[in-house]
Amino acid sequence: MTILQTEKVSKIYTIGDREMVILDDISLEVEEGEFVVIAGTSGSGKTTLLTLLSGLDTPSSGRIILAGRDITGLGEDQLAEIRNTTTGFVFQAFHLIPSLNAMENVMFPAELCGDAMAREKAGELLDKVGLGQRRQNFPHQLSGGEKQRVALCRALINNPRVVFADEPTGNLDSRNSGEIVGLLLDMQREYNTTLIMATHSAEIASLAQRTISLFDGKISR
Repeated sequence: MTILQTEKVSKIYTIGDREMVILDDISLEVEEGEFVVIAGTSGSGKTTLLTLLSGLDTPSSGRIILAGRDITGLGEDQLAEIRNTTTGFVFQAFHLIPSLNAMENVMFPAELCGDAMAREKAGELLDKVGLGQRRQNFPHQLSGGEKQRVALCRALINNPRVVFADEPTGNLDSRNSGEIVGLLLDMQREYNTTLIMATHSAEIASLAQRTISLFDGKISR
């Protein structure tokens, strides 16, 4: 079953009288449960494509259909609901809330949905990634690898159908990188989640079921 589809998606920024084409005529399909890597060098459009696919931004033209729903023309409130229930996002820079501890950061998306089991679910996820003893620690008290584990738990707490990961190992050393990728794949299989990851790592791309390569904003055939 197709979980994500784009039809001739483009993203263009206008700076003064100059247009910058970041993505040009992108059409793709992703099947439910698939692990897909979006590969390409810096500046190829990987991050921009992920933000469009996940509803964090809107395209200049074209259509994006996520979980059977055309999200292209939706307002911010509708997109926010989809981002909190249908998708999860793991960022390179973690984006944890500094004033919340690890448990509270993971719980946050579930609390937005009014989930009475938010604390229990967050605790279970943190235990799974080996952070059961770090629940009360704040982001500044965690290492980079631990912060990314918390971010992964936060992305998964609402059991999303699609998880997007933007260079999730970009700020980590090789040991932590391997552990985070392993955890992502373990979680993907356990929850039957579709995983779409942007990376420039050939090693990570080799683990994917399929790689979509971008070059200068276009899919490289």
